[in-house]
Amino acid sequence: MDFEIFTPQDNKEVCDGTVGRTNVICICCCIALPRDRVRAQLAEQHGGADAVFDDNGNPIGGARMTAVVTLKPGEKGRHYRLPTDADYAAVRKAQARVAALLDDWEQGGKQGLCPVPDEPTPIGGGSGAGRGFGVQRYGMLKWGDLFTARQKASLSGIVKAHQNLSDGAVRSGMAIVVDRCANQLSHLARWRSSGEYAEGTFGRQALSLVWDFAEVNPFGNASGSYDNALNWVINVVDACNDVNMKAGQVQIANAISHPLPDQSCSIWFTDPPYYDAIPYAELADFFLVWLKRTLPHHPLMQQNPFEPSNPLSSKKHELVQDETKSYRGRPKDKVWFEETTARAFAEGSRVLVGDGLGSVVFAHKTTEGWEALLSGMINGGWTITASWPIATEMAARLAAHDTASLATSVHLVCRPRADDAPVGDWAEALRELPDRVGAWMERLQSEGVRGADLVFACVGPALEIFSRYSRVETAAGDAVDLPEYLERVWETVGRVALEQVLGSAEARARNGALGALEEDSRLTALFLWTLQSGDGGSDADDNGAATRRYAAGYRLPYDVARRFAQPLGIHLDEWEGRVVEVKKGEARLLPVKERAADLLGAAGAEAYADALESDAAPSPQMSLFPDAPPEVRGRARRGRRAADADFDPDARRAATTLDRVHAAMLLQASGRSKALQNTLRHEQERGQDFMRLANALSALYPRGSEEKRLLDAMLLAAPR
Repeated sequence: MDFEIFTPQDNKEVCDGTVGRTNVICICCCIALPRDRVRAQLAEQHGGADAVFDDNGNPIGGARMTAVVTLKPGEKGRHYRLPTDADYAAVRKAQARVAALLDDWEQGGKQGLCPVPDEPTPIGGGSGAGRGFGVQRYGMLKWGDLFTARQKASLSGIVKAHQNLSDGAVRSGMAIVVDRCANQLSHLARWRSSGEYAEGTFGRQALSLVWDFAEVNPFGNASGSYDNALNWVINVVDACNDVNMKAGQVQIANAISHPLPDQSCSIWFTDPPYYDAIPYAELADFFLVWLKRTLPHHPLMQQNPFEPSNPLSSKKHELVQDETKSYRGRPKDKVWFEETTARAFAEGSRVLVGDGLGSVVFAHKTTEGWEALLSGMINGGWTITASWPIATEMAARLAAHDTASLATSVHLVCRPRADDAPVGDWAEALRELPDRVGAWMERLQSEGVRGADLVFACVGPALEIFSRYSRVETAAGDAVDLPEYLERVWETVGRVALEQVLGSAEARARNGALGALEEDSRLTALFLWTLQSGDGGSDADDNGAATRRYAAGYRLPYDVARRFAQPLGIHLDEWEGRVVEVKKGEARLLPVKERAADLLGAAGAEAYADALESDAAPSPQMSLFPDAPPEVRGRARRGRRAADADFDPDARRAATTLDRVHAAMLLQASGRSKALQNTLRHEQERGQDFMRLANALSALYPRGSEEKRLLDAMLLAAPR
């Protein structure tokens, strides 16, 4: 099969992807292969990232080059050409060079470390922090398997050059340059087409197979080069020199047995593990294997202080939730994580002076992770007094795209709880909670904090009410646990948010009055509110460049969506397939265009508009759902309709306010202005809910999104 390089004019000219969940389409013969078969073939080639040659040097298998990216003197941008025989010849020479390096090492009695990292890669799987590793399934059993022959040869040469540096301090600093190069020089590095650059191995905190990767030239001057890595390190050194800092002392220790004596410090600052989100030790090994080769005589590289027989980083004592691992016969589950976190926080309280402060950094976006951390803090003897979101995360990272990833790290401010702390009253705590959360939300919003960042930044002030007591009891004397209190916190945050975005009718609804918007409107508003960030929820430019990124809908962790919806009387499962889709632990808000067939029927917006523009135009309410009603997929995961016994196939589902707003947006998209005018006039006669919801959603949808564009245009067309 021959490749061709061309510039597509639109997405229709680009072929569909060739890798699915169940099979892979061969780009040469177009035959579909089951995933297990592809995995087996790649395992035989230890990942399949290198080309395979015959005795005459002709490529006969393995990885295939699709294009070569070049720079031209005096011209801006990247240029692309097809690979040549010379390109493949360079790969074959690199393979011979690596083979020679390994032969020399073996013939020398395998003195010292192997020049290509031969330590084992982590075994992925399970439900904990290790689930982000799948490389072993594809035959990448050693760390060296993550690099092509050219990358192995380049990195080994760079390591050797650094070993020859005479100044020990310079050699230690330059070791960071090697690791920066390694991050770019693996075959898990992606090509970011939107910016035309190579994105490093860790676009997210995981190691997984990349089907088409970018092999960077380390000796050029583009992203991923040695010069680029060196400049980053120099910039950091220069920045540190500009800061008036006193020399500190660093010591490796276990957090549950701190080396400091009692009451010996005024500030205790920690950035603890994020529950099951990040496999720190396994990620560190990627860099450690190259550090050991760059600094073979450095004391820290000689032996693992916690596990002397382990050639890699210590994992036995690592405080992460990962049930695939165990400690002293116990699985590292949620209970173990909370208990061990409490021991670590108790140590922090011990070393702090009486009026000292603690600061705990956290940026995990699931409520389960927050509950595990907070439980450990409270059981460890701390009172949380405040929480401040500080912008520390890059908006361009992979995990942030179209999700509720935090743009900030939340810093929880805390103090040791007094030994004689009183017992709290449950009813009094609940009375105090709404005012505390409301005041803090108002303050944070005035400072530009939005969405998920705001939600979790409210936890600190809310937790002060609960954590200042030795325990909180009901009137009957029963102890209230932290999860029960946090349920009330999430509920309070959700209620205050809805009152802000949907107006006073929601406040009346809380007290049993009529006129509140339906569940699906509240769910959509709360969903979008949680997705907001400090910049308005989108990094779109003035021309709406982010529009394409929102075509597939918006996502929240299902746990977050459920925790907010359930206390507010929103039955999330009942709206599955109608407003949201739940898959792989995520809730996705369906784009309006995906609802067209459900709302308007198979004939679509044109037939709906024709009916509204006729002389005997029906009510927009009655003309929705013209076909037999679709299955309510609230229980689709078990393959049954909701309430099978009572299901009436001839029943018409009443259109909600959200349904009617979405139908009007579809009319706007189809350009049927007369039908849209009829609809808007009818809705204004009906009442205020339609326009109130439309205005609220317009404020909530991200700038540059298709939904916001349609809403804004529709609102401009509304009769005055």
